[in-house]
Amino acid sequence: MKRDRRAIVITLDSVGIGALPDAADYGDAGADTLGHLCEAVRPLAMPHLAAMGLGNLKPLPGIPPVTNPTACFARLGERSAGKDTTIGHWELMGLVTPTPFPTYPKGFPPEWITGFEKAIGRKTLGNVPASGTDIIQQLGAAHLRTGFPIVYTSADSVFQIAAHETVIPVEELYAICRTARKLLVPPHGVSRVIARPFEGRGGQFTRTERRRDFSVSPHGPTLLNLLGAQGYDVAGIGKIRDIFAGTGLTRHYKSGSNQEGMDRTLEAMGEVTSGLILTNLVDFDMLYAHRKEMDGYARALAAFDRQVPEILRRLRANDLFVISADHGCDPILPGTDHTREYVPLLIQGAPLRCGVDLGTRESMADLAATLQAFFGVAGELAGRSFLHEVLNPDIA
Repeated sequence: MKRDRRAIVITLDSVGIGALPDAADYGDAGADTLGHLCEAVRPLAMPHLAAMGLGNLKPLPGIPPVTNPTACFARLGERSAGKDTTIGHWELMGLVTPTPFPTYPKGFPPEWITGFEKAIGRKTLGNVPASGTDIIQQLGAAHLRTGFPIVYTSADSVFQIAAHETVIPVEELYAICRTARKLLVPPHGVSRVIARPFEGRGGQFTRTERRRDFSVSPHGPTLLNLLGAQGYDVAGIGKIRDIFAGTGLTRHYKSGSNQEGMDRTLEAMGEVTSGLILTNLVDFDMLYAHRKEMDGYARALAAFDRQVPEILRRLRANDLFVISADHGCDPILPGTDHTREYVPLLIQGAPLRCGVDLGTRESMADLAATLQAFFGVAGELAGRSFLHEVLNPDIA
């Protein structure tokens, strides 16, 4: 084991980089979240990510390839069945999900909804697939009048519960979500139950940052479990605790935005001496991708790019810095749901050679296998390590 080693892994939620070969099977032929953003919003300036090699992954308007990238780079495929935040993060950490989670394009079965209503002591509104921002405008007034929570789903495997914070306080909403999580067992074992608190009046409703996800527990061990079992610190920032149902973590840093996520990442870098810091930056997906707000998405990417140098400045001699994503959410394609895409991988640090082109990898789990080898911990994970391809020869 390598007790002096750390890996800082930042997941840019929804920043896909081109359709996977089976994307058409998911209705996502031609998906390319990052490519289409670069085409639509010019200039999309990301000089620091460009220097790392982002533009070397594929043609990106305004982000040309560089001759000497500072990072090693790859596109990661997905072996799991789906395009969900949960299974994307699980696969990045070494767990492939071969069977898709159930989805509900016509809403949840009436008999299940009846049982849920009985369990929480309230009727519900909605039970339809919908955009979260749209449905609170449509049903917000009825919710204020009746006190009934709004339930809805999407093309993803989710059961979402929206409630005004003055009608159903946030902690009570979380309790309702926990009840739903207990009831949603196979064949209705959805990936996530999501609390969606909102505020406002008079048809002008907005969601707050107190969202919370209640995920199903991973169906096998992940890198988080292997590291934690060997005494390494494993810090989850933002949605990470929810995505992994708390398993494998030794620390949790709460955040509700990209800025908070970056602030907590820097905080964790000052506290975690060895192990993994895993961050999810939620704004790309939550605020912009699903709403097709390309200008906002572009601004958020540029803001993240400006923060990269501070992460790099704080790296220690035996640190790795990793940037990746969990799925796509192409704002150009019809619909508002996630898209089945490759995700980018940029990995940099003093233990690595610079500029290694790792090509197109079969699985996101290759990252987990590589980090497992880097830390020197035993265990069975999916993926194929590329550490031997990138490690400096003078690093033991």
